[in-house]
Amino acid sequence: MRIDDGWLPGARRLPSPNQDERPAGEVSLLLLHSISLPPGTFGGEHIERLFTNRLDPEAHPFFATIAELRVSAHLLIRRDGECVQFVPFQARAWHAGRSRWRDGGRERRALNDFALGIELEGDEVSPYTGAQYRALAAVTRALLEAYPALDEARITSHARVAPLRKSDPGPAFDWAYFRQEMERIRS
Repeated sequence: MRIDDGWLPGARRLPSPNQDERPAGEVSLLLLHSISLPPGTFGGEHIERLFTNRLDPEAHPFFATIAELRVSAHLLIRRDGECVQFVPFQARAWHAGRSRWRDGGRERRALNDFALGIELEGDEVSPYTGAQYRALAAVTRALLEAYPALDEARITSHARVAPLRKSDPGPAFDWAYFRQEMERIRS
């Protein structure tokens, strides 16, 4: 799989208005997130509606608290492994929020400027699916090939860059299994 002009081949494209240009064009960090809407519920179109500013605040009591958010991610990987791309990888998606990353000896902020955001449909306590790990590993391999400043040491979780604010993708995400899938693809 190769990235084509910032888009993942085979991914369903659903462009989000919540994006802009990267100030320096740098892509050097991959942030993994999790999302379920309503919380703990999988399937449906609510995540897509949130990332495209079409979430109905009256469809669920929780939605009233988030419907005005202007957020996005580059990619959503659904429970069945389907990939939905909202923002081309060379553009800045709005996913990291207030976060910090230690890059060598320096602390960096404004992570959206240089990070890619991949959302896994899930929550922090439910196991992710094999289809999600396979899709994530394939996408990650393609991103590592497309963006030379990105390497395996620059793949982390939202929880690690915003530990007082976020906990995703949570303890349910199996980092060892993800690495195993990455190695399987490399072979």
